[in-house]
Amino acid sequence: MPRKATNTSVADDHAAPGGAAAVDRALSLLSVFRSSDDGNSGLSLGELAERTRLYKSTVLRLLASLEHARLVQKLDDGRYGLGAEVARLHTIYQAGFSLDRIVLPVLRQLVAATGESAAYHVRQGDVRLCRYRVDSPHPIRDHIQAGDVLPLANGTGGRVLTAFDTASRKATKDRALLAQIRAQGYYSAIGDRLAEVAGISAPVFDSAGAIAAAVTLTMPAHRYDERYVVHVLEAARRLSGQV
Repeated sequence: MPRKATNTSVADDHAAPGGAAAVDRALSLLSVFRSSDDGNSGLSLGELAERTRLYKSTVLRLLASLEHARLVQKLDDGRYGLGAEVARLHTIYQAGFSLDRIVLPVLRQLVAATGESAAYHVRQGDVRLCRYRVDSPHPIRDHIQAGDVLPLANGTGGRVLTAFDTASRKATKDRALLAQIRAQGYYSAIGDRLAEVAGISAPVFDSAGAIAAAVTLTMPAHRYDERYVVHVLEAARRLSGQV
């Protein structure tokens, strides 16, 4: 009889409310494959069990179902890699992918929760581009628009994009500030780019864990509220891994 696990599995830590435990466990096996792994060698049964914190016997049963669905394939050396069905689903996803449909609803919810303006900034060379923007309903607000180009060197969005990009932060003198931003996971400031304008920004990461964008909430300085930080962080979390 197997001994009881002392730690919860990855699936238990991230269980879907009202979902099926077996499905959560099977999906946790797929989630532990990483872009940093050697794509040609796959993962052994032991590595899969270690990363998911599941018994090897449980992993084997789940792998049987995943192999049947072609989501996983067993390699010649006994290791396991992602299967052809993953590539097929990715092709379908890419064909229907629209960043607008992912980003704009999150920005609208951020504006609804705070009453302030929300934007999505991406880096373009030595500047940043405001790719999406949802305005505050207040008549007094900053007037940045989607398509505007802004500096990387100041403004909370520029600071966040720089702080989480390895190459960028090596070339700047503000290393102490950038380290602080990485440690706290966001940056808020008043008057960093424009006097009387406050901003809160948080990083959005791609599926490989690299910085992809910054979500920014802006408002007049007199309306700044530290409680908005949690809403910005939640918006960035929801977008991370989807862009």
